[in-house]
Amino acid sequence: MTESPLRERDAELSAIAEAVDELCAGSAAGSVLVFSGEAGIGKTALLAEARRMALDRRCTVWSARGGETLTSVPFNVVRQLLQPALVSLMPDEAREYFGDWYDIAGPALGIAEAGERRPDPQYVCDGLVAAVRRLARREWPLVLLVDDAHWSDEETLHWLAAFTDRLDDLPVLVVVARPPAGATGESARHLDAIGSKADRTATLRALTPDATAALTRATLGEHADTPFCREVWAVTGGNPYETVELLAKVQDSDLQPVESSATELRGLNRSARGRGLVDRLEGLGVDATRFAWAAAILGTRISLDLAAELAGMPLDEAERCAELLGAARILTGADRANGEVTDGELEFVHPLIAGAVYRSIPDGLRTAMHGVAASVVTASGLGAAAASRHLLEVHPDDDPELVEQMREAAREHLAVGAPEAARRCLERALLEPPLPEVHARVLYELGCATLLTSPATTIQHLREALTLHGLDRELRVDAVCRLAQALVHNDQLEEAVRTIDEEVTRQKPGPDRMRLQAVHYMWEGLHAGEQDAPGRSRRLAELVKPLTGRDNSERALLILRAFDATTRGENAEEVVELCDRALVNGRLAPGLGWTDTEWTFELLMMLGVSYTLADRLDRAESLFADARRSYEIAGWSGGHLALAHAYGGYVHRRRGRLRDAEDFLRESLRLVDRVGRRLPMHWSVVCMLIDTLLARGHVDEAEEIAERYAFEPPHPSTNVTPDTHSIRGRLLIATGRLEEGVNELEVAEKMAASRGGHNTVMAPWAGELARALAASDPRRAAEITADLRAQAERFGTDTAIGEALRCAAALETGPRAVALHARAAAYLEASPSSYEHALARVDYGIASRSVSELEHGLTLARSCGADGLVTRAREALERLR
Repeated sequence: MTESPLRERDAELSAIAEAVDELCAGSAAGSVLVFSGEAGIGKTALLAEARRMALDRRCTVWSARGGETLTSVPFNVVRQLLQPALVSLMPDEAREYFGDWYDIAGPALGIAEAGERRPDPQYVCDGLVAAVRRLARREWPLVLLVDDAHWSDEETLHWLAAFTDRLDDLPVLVVVARPPAGATGESARHLDAIGSKADRTATLRALTPDATAALTRATLGEHADTPFCREVWAVTGGNPYETVELLAKVQDSDLQPVESSATELRGLNRSARGRGLVDRLEGLGVDATRFAWAAAILGTRISLDLAAELAGMPLDEAERCAELLGAARILTGADRANGEVTDGELEFVHPLIAGAVYRSIPDGLRTAMHGVAASVVTASGLGAAAASRHLLEVHPDDDPELVEQMREAAREHLAVGAPEAARRCLERALLEPPLPEVHARVLYELGCATLLTSPATTIQHLREALTLHGLDRELRVDAVCRLAQALVHNDQLEEAVRTIDEEVTRQKPGPDRMRLQAVHYMWEGLHAGEQDAPGRSRRLAELVKPLTGRDNSERALLILRAFDATTRGENAEEVVELCDRALVNGRLAPGLGWTDTEWTFELLMMLGVSYTLADRLDRAESLFADARRSYEIAGWSGGHLALAHAYGGYVHRRRGRLRDAEDFLRESLRLVDRVGRRLPMHWSVVCMLIDTLLARGHVDEAEEIAERYAFEPPHPSTNVTPDTHSIRGRLLIATGRLEEGVNELEVAEKMAASRGGHNTVMAPWAGELARALAASDPRRAAEITADLRAQAERFGTDTAIGEALRCAAALETGPRAVALHARAAAYLEASPSSYEHALARVDYGIASRSVSELEHGLTLARSCGADGLVTRAREALERLR
């Protein structure tokens, strides 16, 4: 390793050298190094040395730096990082390298026009990960350097956390520098995630007196005496940046490095930072100071032309000022990833200088300069989003034009997948404030921007919007529906229903009123603690009776009626007829698709679940496959795609494809985990996964998932498919906690009684409870089984009837048991549920002592992936043989 000018950084330099060597040697996996330390401690110098090492080994190096005043600019740092690659690609080449991700990642990187639909932020992040992975293979060996990561924008940190999580098969070296603190909220969470993936982390320490003395003598000459060197260390605290700057001041002042001069060091040090730096800047003249202020307003990679315009000076004068500031070690030419200095772009020598210069601008003038900067940026053609970071700093002044600029900026941010940036713009627009006729629309737009990220914020803004004039009838109805959706996602389901009901009374009969009624019944039907479920079902049935499905409001009501009938265990043929009436030529109607925003995705999930439980699995599978395709094309890879995977997995579970079901559900859980923690949708996915793992016989895995995701009371306020009480009761019994399991199943029993009926497949508590009570309370077990059979006959599917017969057979002995097992097997053979059929065959084989039935059941169990049932069948065969 070539000797480095850095002092006391041998361990860190060795770690970098080793990582670069492994990269160049063809390591199959990438690595992450994270260096932290206080400002000026040498992080930037260490990254510069890392770049030198990598370039010496002929690596491609991309680098970027966060900026204290640029954290509100989405994708700023990742754009910096990829700029060398992006400028070298022609548009057709970029589309070829990015492939299917071009239309998703391209707008975020500024190389493609945004589409009409708002992309999901998670999908944009996925697109960036995929795009950089492809570019990385093209540019191997590749080193990515990110300095001042704590000042990176949140969108970049989201991407970087996801990218560093996928380096197992990608030979890329990522080196990140950051202070120990400085980030909050999501940015801090992403930085922690990056740190958790690091192969090596190190906290840089201040230089020792010996290292400071060596640096002093290397700079000033070996004649620097010990007392002088010791005072250099005492004045700077061993901070490398302050030490280098102080020694430069000593050279400039022709101060002799001897003990008699040591008393002057503190004064020189003050001139290198804070007020002293400002005084030094002002000493360069008014023009140089004004140019430095303009540069500080613009941030990093500063355009000489824009800075000149902002400073209000000719270009030749700006060039003279830049030279002065360069000689004073305040500004320097911007470095690209290849180490070359660019023409016409500038950077501050150190972030500490940039921050000091920015804060030295008088408050009023700084605000005014941001306003001018916004105009300059806009006039240069960079767009409203680029100007918005400056407008965020301007004081409110009843400016309608600023409001419109921020609304336009918000639209641009949403179009590239940056809703948090859009939120900031719209919140700033509200401070202006907007004109009365526009105010409600800004609140509505803000509520829509935060719907998926902050339901509580959405609730606040939409409620206020609905109290103001300015929303036309259609927009008002949409605002009410979105408000109700946000309330549901915020676990305020009863309030959501009340909100809808209040608006229904304001609307005249027609499509808008019918839409509101449909939304009312949708949310009310999902309420687990509903007080009058039978009454609601009757009212819904009466409302739907005359409907033909002529428009989407009627189709929505037909779906809701079908789902209600499904959950109550009404006739399955009628359920299917209602579902079919909600379609147009067997397909979803225009405007009622998975990505259409007028109707929430929950409605179509209800349609798919209704088909699933009615044993029309082909139709359900097609629906959920369409959902996955639609969300992937639209770039919605958050909660929407997660639930599409989950319900697709549930269809596989109902078919008996247990391995496929588990794969789908684990992918769904991975997607949900990226969206947030302890969300309502976690209950649905976890419940389905536990149900599938129990069917496979993987009880330990099911218990581990339950513990990890707190699958225990209190249960959610919304209904979950399959029923959470039933599945948790089954899990408790499977893990030997019989009494707790029975208690949980009895809760499910009471809830079913309050609704006036239940679907025995969706809520399989009755069969589980009857088996659990068979030994201790056979009379009650028999009563439950009789009710179960009646309810299954009422619903009428082969799956429901076969499962009810299988339960009844388990409570019998002798010929009666054998006959019931035979009937159960016959029904389940006719059903699409191969796992339940396998169960029935094994049960029948054991009861009838039939080797052929057991072998049939064993074959079915193997094909399903039901490992526990395979073991049971084998053991039974061994006993018979």
